[in-house]
Amino acid sequence: MIAWGAEVAQFLVSQGLALAMLAWLQTLPEFAVEAVIAWKAGHEPDKAHLMIANLTGSLRLLVGLGWPMIFGTATVFHRINHGRPLKEIILDDEHAVEVLALALPIIYWVFIWYKASLTVLDAGILFLLYLIYLVVLNRIPPQSEEKIEDMDIIPRTLLRSSKTIRNGGAILLFLGGGLILYFVAEPFLESMLLLAASLGISQFLFVQWVAPFLSEFPEKLSAFNWARRPNMAPMALMNMVSSNINQWTMLAAMLPVIYSISRGTVSPILFDSHQEAEILLTIAQSSLGILLLFNMRFAWYESLGIFLLWLIQFMIPATHRLITGIYLSWCLLEVVFLLVRRKQLNALFIFPRLLSKAGKK
Repeated sequence: MIAWGAEVAQFLVSQGLALAMLAWLQTLPEFAVEAVIAWKAGHEPDKAHLMIANLTGSLRLLVGLGWPMIFGTATVFHRINHGRPLKEIILDDEHAVEVLALALPIIYWVFIWYKASLTVLDAGILFLLYLIYLVVLNRIPPQSEEKIEDMDIIPRTLLRSSKTIRNGGAILLFLGGGLILYFVAEPFLESMLLLAASLGISQFLFVQWVAPFLSEFPEKLSAFNWARRPNMAPMALMNMVSSNINQWTMLAAMLPVIYSISRGTVSPILFDSHQEAEILLTIAQSSLGILLLFNMRFAWYESLGIFLLWLIQFMIPATHRLITGIYLSWCLLEVVFLLVRRKQLNALFIFPRLLSKAGKK
């Protein structure tokens, strides 16, 4: 429902803003899980490490599993429709906003990792970065009318209806899907905790991997629905990127705020050496993802490489330090490649043109 709402909304506002609204609704379960963990950590300090476990696990799932699965879905349906595999997903110009918007919070998170704490002040800065992202998205024009034919039957029918039905239908789809997620969130969380207890799964492992995998299912469902239509694959990938931005900024910003309210005083979330290592691994993975998207393309070998690295560190936790080193080395190679071939810095060149065009309109 909310994916259909986003398809309609991209013709009323920019696609990026529609995806940002979609990401908020899709991540409601994830926000609910993190909020409960942060609140409990305020009363039970020994559970504070679970906040970072869930955050890092969620982010690494989005990039390491979500992005490659989008590419895999797109290439399967591309082969079915065209008889050959898909070599790369080519992003639209307006997606330069999401690429650069994801880079900014990751850069700031390097500072958070360095000082080994997440404070209420950090929350304010992360919130500001997200607000700037929304302001820029609001300046980008909506999609052109000729793309309506690419939509599913429900959004296509709404877009061909009167303005009142079109706008009202989009709002109802967002509200309907959002309300379902809202009312399901609490029993969903309780069911997950009971499942973990009944299966004897360690709390840290469950919170880092199982909970994010289940709570991010709404994002994956809508993204895979779009990815099966290769011409919508860029929007599917940006659905994931938009969720990445949401979690690096607003989800992370929520943690010290709720943690402080729970404790009854302004309190920083302090990282131990294990949490620092988890955060660095997550920063390295997301940094690589962004560098790969700077040329506004996502190739099959990049998708495969990101997936294999995620799978290895997921299956063999002892390799975390090694995988972090591989991520950082790959990042360095990408930086050198981009500096040598500056024409590949497409996102940086496209972004000012987008703003200039938006300003003229």
